[in-house]
Amino acid sequence: MAVHPIEYRYGTPEMRTVWSEKNRFSCVVTAEVALAQAEAAHGLIPEAAAGEIAQNAQKASLARAKEIEAEISHDMMAIVKAISEVCGDSGRWVHYGATSNDILDTATGLQLAQAMDLIDAKLRSLIGVLIHRAEETTTLVAVGRTHGQQGVPTTYGLRFAIWASEVGRHIERLEQLRPRVAVGQMTGAVGTQAAIGPKGMDVQATMMQNLHLTSVDVSNQVISRDRYAEYFMFLANVATTLDKIGIEIRSLQRTEIGEVEEAFGAKQVGSSTMPHKRNPIKSEQVCGLARIIRSSVEPALLNNTLWDERDLTNSSCERVIFPEASILTDHCLRLMTTVLDNLVINRAAIRRNLAFLHGINMAESVMIELTRRGMSRQDAHERVRMASMQALAESRPLADVLGADPEVIRFCSRDDLVTLLAPDAYIGTSVAQVNRVIEKLRPLVL
Repeated sequence: MAVHPIEYRYGTPEMRTVWSEKNRFSCVVTAEVALAQAEAAHGLIPEAAAGEIAQNAQKASLARAKEIEAEISHDMMAIVKAISEVCGDSGRWVHYGATSNDILDTATGLQLAQAMDLIDAKLRSLIGVLIHRAEETTTLVAVGRTHGQQGVPTTYGLRFAIWASEVGRHIERLEQLRPRVAVGQMTGAVGTQAAIGPKGMDVQATMMQNLHLTSVDVSNQVISRDRYAEYFMFLANVATTLDKIGIEIRSLQRTEIGEVEEAFGAKQVGSSTMPHKRNPIKSEQVCGLARIIRSSVEPALLNNTLWDERDLTNSSCERVIFPEASILTDHCLRLMTTVLDNLVINRAAIRRNLAFLHGINMAESVMIELTRRGMSRQDAHERVRMASMQALAESRPLADVLGADPEVIRFCSRDDLVTLLAPDAYIGTSVAQVNRVIEKLRPLVL
């Protein structure tokens, strides 16, 4: 019976597979094989034994390991016994010199490497969609808003480029943190490698090379959890970018604004009681799940504050937050990519909103030009500010109010004012900025 929504509502099949019990078991077995091979390479166990372990270990079953765990109440030792059973006489060498977390943390490193591969691919898909949307809207002039109020114009191309740039930094962050997060260890009961002996550091290095993981420089019984905390903070950062995009889409889809809209299926239902509703439910889902992803950061940080050489308080917590945060982040990446790829842009509403204030949102343009032509900047600001307040109070075009001010007309004719209050001519270097971002980020696309 499914309990957690991840099991039936959220998540991609590929990321669920990474954090499945079956894959976890497979990664543990893979780590045990790599240990045996590394120990054989350095003369700690017979090469023939390592060969037999490598050949037969994957025959061990999760079901059998669970049977043993029910008897002995130790999950790692149950797997060791299950592997040993299928390796004949060579089974005596399975887990030689290791403690549980040498294998368990190394298996986590393998899972994290797999998870980061999936997240990387989805980030690159997302950035591809954002670049495409930025290209097609490079010159699409729209209302810019600060504090929820209309400001000077911006472009949709600039909005998409800003989001793309942020996703590009996440790709860069992922590349940087990968060697710090996808790590393994073989350090023994308290980190001294005493059970392996003088060749312990060499065994660890060889084992991790075989697994394509970073080898820890030093550890106690467990890998220091600052590494994993960085991973969770990365997921939270990615989720917050998606949350940010989702909030903007939801705001721009408000009936009174109506500039964008999530794609709505021909048979899609928006409300059980209001038949007319077309709600931004996908963006809302992303925004909601981002809260859960961010909530993993605090326990991840606390998992690094273990007693002495280790305690077990991190274990139960990590069994929950690793799959949950990874699966939900992956899910949100896929969902937001779909939303943006199919986003409907209402150009008529964009033009309507640009004209909504009858030029008042273009007040800065007039102030700048008055200053350039000789009026004091502070005087220009005050005159345009007062004219804007009058235009708002009287619901008049700003050009009419300014045109009645002799001091303004002394510097700018009425025709000049009409030109200055045209939003399409006041987008600065936004086109060049968007083109620069696209050129920089295009190599990141899959």
